[in-house]
Amino acid sequence: MPTSSASTTDAAKSSAPAPASGGVQSLERAFDLLERMADAGGEVGLSELSASSGLPLPTIHRLMRTLVACGYVRQQPNRRYALGPRLIRLGESASRLLGTWARPYLARLVEETGETANMALLDGDEVVYVAQVPSKHSMRMFTEVGRRVLPHSTGVGKALLAHTPPDEVRALLARTGMPAATEKTITTPDGFLDALEEVRRAGYAVDDNEQEIGVRCLAVSVPDSPTAAAISISGPAGRVTDEATRLIVPVLQQVATELSTALASSGPSA
Repeated sequence: MPTSSASTTDAAKSSAPAPASGGVQSLERAFDLLERMADAGGEVGLSELSASSGLPLPTIHRLMRTLVACGYVRQQPNRRYALGPRLIRLGESASRLLGTWARPYLARLVEETGETANMALLDGDEVVYVAQVPSKHSMRMFTEVGRRVLPHSTGVGKALLAHTPPDEVRALLARTGMPAATEKTITTPDGFLDALEEVRRAGYAVDDNEQEIGVRCLAVSVPDSPTAAAISISGPAGRVTDEATRLIVPVLQQVATELSTALASSGPSA
């Protein structure tokens, strides 16, 4: 999950959505408000929601009361509204399903590249792995599904953050810190921003011994994913060479595009 910037999301949501044919307008408005709350960091005031959505305050207040009653939103002591804990269960279930849908595509990556394939999401300030298909090689890389890592030392982290505004990247790095996993880990914000610029230029991200010595990872974001997602292959540095990279990256990009199409149609076709 390229990672969508807040400005891109705001532009896409500059006005309240028109109801889809046969849709229920109040449901569409409620989900639109939840997404706007997520884009704003999870906590907003009614006036902010009214300004961004174009809906009148009474309508927003009525929808928010319903969402609060259902547990999907909670009202804070300061009278602002925050995303509620009941959404966590939905998000966890959706993440598991996303990994399940991705597995046929990851299996294709393994078949065509010979290396272990992974899918990862950006969850708050961390990267979480939601799916993996291991290589058939006896020497292969394992990343446990559910494992959480910091973005600065991983290929998937770079792919996920490549299109995030620099000030947001700096703020994230300030919150997480940049501990060195190896001597090759990028440990300065400027160095990481330079690496993100290279990802945008090249169209893919590389973890070159930065998370684990002897391991190289190639990653691309899943375009237009409903949540920031990336897929990757990882293997021994002796196999994932520069020559192999030239062959693997087009496969990664093609599979990411096909996975994006499958997610948009609410299910896999591979």
